[in-house]
Amino acid sequence: MAPITESAIHVRGLEKSFKEISVLRGVDFDVARGSIFALLGSNGAGKTTVVRILATLLKADAGTLTVNGHDVAGQAAQVRESISLTGQFAAVDEILTGRENLTLMARLRHLEDPGAVADELLARFSLTDAGGRKVATYSGGMRRRLDIAMSLIGDPPVIFLDEPTTGLDPQSRLEVWATVRELAGQGTTVLLTTQYLDEAEQLADRIAILHGGRVIVNDTLAELKQLLPPAQVEYVEKQPTLEDVFLALTGDTAAHDSKDR
Repeated sequence: MAPITESAIHVRGLEKSFKEISVLRGVDFDVARGSIFALLGSNGAGKTTVVRILATLLKADAGTLTVNGHDVAGQAAQVRESISLTGQFAAVDEILTGRENLTLMARLRHLEDPGAVADELLARFSLTDAGGRKVATYSGGMRRRLDIAMSLIGDPPVIFLDEPTTGLDPQSRLEVWATVRELAGQGTTVLLTTQYLDEAEQLADRIAILHGGRVIVNDTLAELKQLLPPAQVEYVEKQPTLEDVFLALTGDTAAHDSKDR
């Protein structure tokens, strides 16, 4: 498989074992700049291991890897300057307010006018009204949006989202999905790991399935669907999904409508 032109992430022959357990056995993929790339797989497939290696938190046993044009093994500092990583659980300080979390991160990155940076991100992620509240009062979706906002301080061109909606309720998941779409729309390259099929279907420009330590398919959703036999057309009365019922009862259909678009 030839590298994608101007790829933001390039992975060839990635291998990683933990003692006698071989987790990654020759993983290959490329991620185009400004796209959303979903790495799909069951628990234990090695998705988080791939992300940790690309983020320079683990060393690969073998393989050629570049992020934003920098070699992961030989230019780790440059890679870290190019990326941000959001893990499975929101890494925010619940004692601080949303604005204080963002201001602290901006100061740690030595940015000018940390307060202005915080205010811009609060507005960008629809958190301005909650900016003065302690994070302990935030919903799961609000915490995750704040976590992603913090990861964007310094404008990294590549962001890794490792199972960003794990443990979130349906409404919070839709909020995070909208945030991820916005990131890609503004030019950020997003590598998303998930075990949720609907999440990959809703968000990804390309989907790679990691199984048995290797990427077994890597295509667009339309191309993946062509791998199956043509569907037989039958008349079926459409019934509302549980998500439809949930959103109707809670009275919040705006996020659902935006998802459908």
